[in-house]
Amino acid sequence: MSNTGVGSGQPSQEERVCVVAGPIVVGAGPSGLAVAASLSRLSVPSLIIERSDGIAHLWRHCAYDRLSLHLPKHFCELPHFRFPAHYHTYPSKAEFVDYLQAYAEHFDLHPVFRCEAVAARYDPTASMWRVSTVHGSCEGEEEEVKVEYLSPWLVVATGENAEPVVPEVKGMEVFKGGVLHSSEYRNGLDYEGKKVLVLGCGNSGMEMCLDLCEHGAFPFMSVRSRLHVLPREMLGFSTFELAMRLCKLFPVRLVDKILILLAWFAIGDMGKYGLKRPKIGPMELKKTTGKTPVLDVGAMKLIKRRKIKVVAEVESLTMNGAKFADGREMEFDSVIFATGYRSNVPILLKAKTTAKDSPLHDELPAVFSENGKPKTPFPKGWKEANGLYYVGFTGRGILGASLDAVKAAQDIADRWKEVS
Repeated sequence: MSNTGVGSGQPSQEERVCVVAGPIVVGAGPSGLAVAASLSRLSVPSLIIERSDGIAHLWRHCAYDRLSLHLPKHFCELPHFRFPAHYHTYPSKAEFVDYLQAYAEHFDLHPVFRCEAVAARYDPTASMWRVSTVHGSCEGEEEEVKVEYLSPWLVVATGENAEPVVPEVKGMEVFKGGVLHSSEYRNGLDYEGKKVLVLGCGNSGMEMCLDLCEHGAFPFMSVRSRLHVLPREMLGFSTFELAMRLCKLFPVRLVDKILILLAWFAIGDMGKYGLKRPKIGPMELKKTTGKTPVLDVGAMKLIKRRKIKVVAEVESLTMNGAKFADGREMEFDSVIFATGYRSNVPILLKAKTTAKDSPLHDELPAVFSENGKPKTPFPKGWKEANGLYYVGFTGRGILGASLDAVKAAQDIADRWKEVS
């Protein structure tokens, strides 16, 4: 059974307003697929709209080749569908994309592709969400098609990584080398023999430096703040699983001390290489700020061998390189911003109405902060008033998104039964 909720899901040139039978799900990544599949199992139709041309756009087109899941596969399964047994413990990018495609096929999910949600407003008079969309021009069409979808329920599943973040760095316009964001990086084939400055020392920054080094480049990693680096596995367990087990037995601060001690035995004191730990432990830091520790997959050995060099925060770019906060200046061939992503919820839900007396809400729902993240912490941050749900904003990765998807689907199904 198709779950578009609007027939074929592809609007004709004449359509301008369309009432959706079930909820509108914005985003066809893991979060959107998870909630739509969970709804399908509860016999609730849904309309999935996706601005790109296929599911899991971020994984397909914005992830570097060597990327794999940082957690074992049993922690990253979407609801009601297991990973194949032959997949790697930490599935590769290609394996995860294939898994998502199989997931959509298994639950007969058919998103409306090339359909961008540009604004979503709640209409209290109609008790409906009005989602304004722009459908990309198709073959044989010269103009884009604008369609407004209406539904009592809106599920925002665009996630925390909807838009690349490229900070403004002084001198960027004069730098003569190549500049790109990590979303554009695939591998180090084109960087052999080149000096590459990587801004950012999270998981992506670390892994790109590792990849660059393995392709014969000379990576320099700019570190702005303190960070926790942990081995991906400790004592025969994934670090994530070990931490979860310990948290069931001991207070968080004691767990942090255990993890830091084990990490010290595994990778040594990284402070002398320019990587200093925060005063707050990794689990407490994650809980209070959402900042995730780096899980090392090989970069630390190369940092110790000085194959990957750690440098200070960038003060400015120059014509041929960069100046650093410690006063040093170096030349580089390329600069890569491994500076992460941000949510696009503020853009979607805070679009201004055209009329001052419009009954439609034009303020960002109080549950979201200006950076597009829920103010209510996990595990309760998945629902707002007026039929608004959001999945994939927990800061807990795929596991957290899956848990939220099941809760949101069940809540919508309960209300669906009341009005059906």
